[in-house]
Amino acid sequence: MGDLKLTSSAFSEGGEIPREYGYKNGNKVPDLTVSGIPEGTESLALIMDDPDAMAAVGKVWVHWVAWWNTWFTDDLVGRPTKEGMTDFGEVGYGGPAPPDKRHTYVFKLYALDSELDLPDKSAKADVEKAMEGHIIEQTTLEGTYAP
Repeated sequence: MGDLKLTSSAFSEGGEIPREYGYKNGNKVPDLTVSGIPEGTESLALIMDDPDAMAAVGKVWVHWVAWWNTWFTDDLVGRPTKEGMTDFGEVGYGGPAPPDKRHTYVFKLYALDSELDLPDKSAKADVEKAMEGHIIEQTTLEGTYAP
């Protein structure tokens, strides 16, 4: 495992995501900071999803797909190069919105050795396919949210 790390000033690893970051409670994008970006990184990709939704709605719910090509800093707050579609049918961040009980939300960050040549509105599956064979390192940040 390398040194790539994703943190947030809004919540700690495994901690409670504050209400204002929820889809129906402000939908504020959490501050995210990345450190330990490996040498040779040409882009970063971020996928936020809710694996607990499988039990409630029959699939892993996609809340955010974003990527940064060439230009990026350690502070990822609100500046993705491009953003993909969420399962809300929208482009951009879609905060936590558990339909039944407390869910765990996973922010997955990938350091890639090439840029992602994808249009806005790309689906999570398209981003994952484009990343194949280009992942240098990856890390996660998890938080929980209850309705």
